Amino acid sequence: MSGSGKDLFDLTGRVAVITGGAGLLGQKHAQVVAAYGGIPVLADINGRGAQAAAREIAQRYGVDCLGAATDITRRASVERLLEMLLGRYGRVDILINNAANNPKVEATPTSGEEWSRFENFPLAVWNQDLQVGLTGAFLCCQVIGTEMAARGRGVILNILSDLALIAPDQRLYRTPNLPEHLQRVKPASYSAVKGALLMLTKYLATYWAEKNVRVNALSPGGVYAGQDQDFVARLANLIPLGRMARADEYQGAVLFLVSDASSYMTGANLVVDGGRTVW
Repeated sequence: MSGSGKDLFDLTGRVAVITGGAGLLGQKHAQVVAAYGGIPVLADINGRGAQAAAREIAQRYGVDCLGAATDITRRASVERLLEMLLGRYGRVDILINNAANNPKVEATPTSGEEWSRFENFPLAVWNQDLQVGLTGAFLCCQVIGTEMAARGRGVILNILSDLALIAPDQRLYRTPNLPEHLQRVKPASYSAVKGALLMLTKYLATYWAEKNVRVNALSPGGVYAGQDQDFVARLANLIPLGRMARADEYQGAVLFLVSDASSYMTGANLVVDGGRTVW
């Protein structure tokens, strides 16, 4: 292995597109890229949020950082993003497909049939979730990954979930003394998107291996973000480490997967879930 250990993680000057960049984890991914010298590009449908986060990261880490209003469900929007970056930097080195719909499972149901249950799940919501989480990743890989392959170098990281590997434990979301038809559940679309992304990762890893484009996945567990304490306690009981993750606890894994430290790794899924999928 050539170079020092520190050099393996050096991202100096590398341009990294992060979809869903204005979100909680998207910003954390961008921060670790910036901390190691890279140029984060926060691509998000919420352009103002992405630009505000980018300004803060640029000031904090002293690197160039961009926020770009991008609708990843529209190929033309992704193409405009790539054209802008090629004009400014001449390349894109890293793509982190992080964007996803993740509807919150609230504990206070209303009247009537519960919409999140499989029997009632609206087709429009299913289509929208797949459009953002799966088709959006497909389009970003198709547009940006194709440019990487033409240049003969690049890294793609797809952000999955522990729910790409296991089914949701719907007992986590139950409300006592509530009829079954009113019990809320984690929607089927979330598992479908994350599971499909795992196979897209493997597909592209072999498809572009000869083009020196590495494609890997990261499956994080649940992140603590002020959820109901009863829910947090129930979930903690399913995790060997006994707690949910902090939002910054995936940064080391992201850095490893997008840097030269993982240069002989492609088609893999790194699971960082506190041990939940071990049980």
